[in-house]
Order: sequence, then structure tokens, then C-alpha cells
Amino acid sequence: MFNLDALDLARIQFAFTVSFHIIFPAITIGLASFLAVLEGCWLKTHNQVYKDLYHFWSKLFAVNFGMGVVSGLVMAYEFGTNWARFSDFAGSITGPLLTYEVLTAFFLEAGFLGVMLFGWDRVGRRLHFFATIMVAIGTLISMFWILSSNSWMQTPQGIEIVDGRVAPVDWFKIVFNPSFPYRLMHMALAAFLSTAFFVGASAAWHLLRGNDTPQIRKMLSMAMWMILVATPVQIAVGDAHGLNTLEHQPAKIAAIEGHWDNKPGEPSPLVLFGLPDMQAETTRYSLEVPYLGSLILTHSLDKQIPALKSFAKEDRPNSTIIFWSFRVMAGLGMLMLLCALAALVLRRNGALYRNKAFLWLALLMGPSGLIALLAGWFTTEIGRQPWVVYGLLRTTQAASNHGALQMSVTLALFVVIYFSVFTVGIGYMMRLVRKGPNAADARHTDDATARRPLSAAD
Repeated sequence: MFNLDALDLARIQFAFTVSFHIIFPAITIGLASFLAVLEGCWLKTHNQVYKDLYHFWSKLFAVNFGMGVVSGLVMAYEFGTNWARFSDFAGSITGPLLTYEVLTAFFLEAGFLGVMLFGWDRVGRRLHFFATIMVAIGTLISMFWILSSNSWMQTPQGIEIVDGRVAPVDWFKIVFNPSFPYRLMHMALAAFLSTAFFVGASAAWHLLRGNDTPQIRKMLSMAMWMILVATPVQIAVGDAHGLNTLEHQPAKIAAIEGHWDNKPGEPSPLVLFGLPDMQAETTRYSLEVPYLGSLILTHSLDKQIPALKSFAKEDRPNSTIIFWSFRVMAGLGMLMLLCALAALVLRRNGALYRNKAFLWLALLMGPSGLIALLAGWFTTEIGRQPWVVYGLLRTTQAASNHGALQMSVTLALFVVIYFSVFTVGIGYMMRLVRKGPNAADARHTDDATARRPLSAAD
């Protein structure tokens, strides 16, 4: 297939499946916490608007949760089928961490999900609120273990190599490896922002169509408050994460910056735009800002950032890709901040729900959180190359012994099946969004059929 070997196809297949999958957990994490906030506000204020929104978004949560579970199962099998040598080498670490995720998070979510979705009139208010909180906590615990496992692959510690395999020595160091706290916070905020822009875009769409109700206004208001709070924090966390990456994965930083050479005694510039050429070892058509690279990445004007030429060719990540994926993420982050500040100004002027230019901006920014999330994951995962476990196991050593034909067939099947199944699921979620929150859904919760997500849209 396109002159790609089995290793390239295995990488593309995993990238394809994980890119599909990560969208659903991100929205699940954000919506679970959003639902807990909505129910808490309803219990405190008895404002029916919060209850209406809870019932509306719980339907989307249920559909999204199901698609996330289905898409996630595939990746677990891929570790064994396509990356058997990686599983053999590092299974003593990744296996227990993923098992902890199932035991502590998935069981917690599964145990309370039914009460949350179908127990509104069957259990007391406090018990139902407790179930909603438990589901939200379960999604955060799941993220904790998944990020711990992935972060260990980025910054491994607490192990020793015995007979060509990883053996755990200190589980505290394994779980709380150097990059884990930064990546956990970065992912959590990305999930909240992705959900906030999804909710905000849904509200903006209805307002632009003249569906101006208290429920729609509350959706937009809550989404914009979350974006205003979370975006500056995300920028600060991203900066700290960059400093951590500079310390532990300097080649990744050099590739992200498209920075090839350091001049003796001069601070490093920041390459705003350009076309990194891995073969020619240069960034063509680069637009540079003097001193800014050192200032942003080292917080000083006398230190230099690493240059790609200081690393062996076989140890360099592909700068051509992650140079731009990082800039997509960072650029969208700046647009998010602009959107949040615009909402704040309009809110103070009493025009938040009427300004069509802003509503169009909020609508167009709807997928921005998910796009930035995917761009960030491309940056961190491609930037780890050529390593699967950084500094310990190369990608070429991790793949199973499959042929290109086998990988081509399975990749083609995945593409067809994923687009067929998940296009239907995503399309159904969009139908729910177009329907919008209906107060009647919350008024008639004694009808069990009305609470089934798949009966919510005509």
C-alpha cells in the first residue's frame, strides 16, 4: 500500500484508531464533570433550567460514552497483534497500569452509570447526585492511569532491564514519572475546553437560528465561563510542560522549533513559520524572531535551546510534521483566549446572546478543542520517535513480525468500519444537538422510554 512497509502501516493503523478514540474520552470526561455541575446547581437553586440541561446532555453523554468504550477496545488488542515485541518488553509496566484503570475507573463508571442515566425517579436526589459524581470521578481516574502509562513511555523511570525485558523496581516512580503531572493537567484541561467549545457551539447554533431560550443562554454562559477560566491555565500548564520536555526530551523540542543550529554565544531565535526539511537539515522560508526562542523555552536571554544537528540523524523526530502540529495547537489556543475575552466584553455590555459576529465565532470554534487536542497528541507521540519507550526501545524493535499485505488489509478494514460505525454515531449526536434541550424531557421523567438516548431524536 503506497510503497509503505509493515512498520509504517502498523504506525498508521494505531494512529488512526487512537485518533478516532481520543475524541470520545475527551468529551466524556468534560461532559461527566459538566453534568455533575449541572445537577449540583439544580439541587442548590432548584432552577429548572439546570435540570433541563442535565437531561439533554446526559443523552449525548450516554451515546458518546458507548462509542468511546467500543473504539478503545480495539487499541488494547493492537498492542498484542501489531506491537507484540513492545508488549513483551514493557508489558510488566503497561499491563498493570491498564489493569488498574479497569479495576478503579471502568468498574466505578459502570457501577454508577445506570443509576445516573435511569435512576432519576428511582433513587433519592442525593444518591443520584452521588452517582453522577462517581461517574465523573471515574472518567478522571481513567485518564489518570492512561496518562500515567503513556507518560512512562515518554519519561521512563523506576525500572531495570532484566533479560531484555523491563522489570518494575519502584511503582511510585513509575506512576509519577517526570512528565506525568504536566501531561495529566494538560489533558484534563484539553478535555474540559473541548467540551466547553462543543457546548458553546451548540448554544450559538440555536441562538443564530432564533432559538433563544433560558436553557440555550445558560449553555452559552457556562461554556464561556469555563473557557475564560481554563484557557489561561492551559497556556501556563503548556509552558511548564514545555520546560519539562526540554529537560527530558530535548530532541523533541528542537524538532518542534525547527531549530537546526546554534551560533556560539547567541540566544536562540523562535521560528514562527517555515518548512523543515529533514534531508537538507534546514528550515526553508523560515520567519524568525531573535531571542524569543531562548526567552520562551528557557525563560532567559543567555541560554540556548537544543539544535537538531546536535542529535544523531537516527535519533531525530520528524520536524516536518510536529513543527506544524504544534503550531496548530498553539494557534488555536490563542484563538480560544480571544474567544473567551470577547465573551467577557460582550457579557459586560449585555450583548453576549445577541452579537451575531461572536455567535458565528463560537460556532466555528466548536471543533477547535478537539482539533487542538489531536494536534497536541500528534506532537507528543511523533515527537517521541524513533522511540516507543524513550531511550530504551526503538519503534523498529517494537513491531510484530507481520507482512505489508496483512497490515494493508487490516488498515483498510479499520478505515471502512470506523467511518461506517462512528459516522452514524456522530451523526446521531448532531441530531440531538440540533433538537436542543427540551423542557418536556425533564418534566416527564416517569416515562422510561424518554430517558433512553436512542429515543431522544426523531
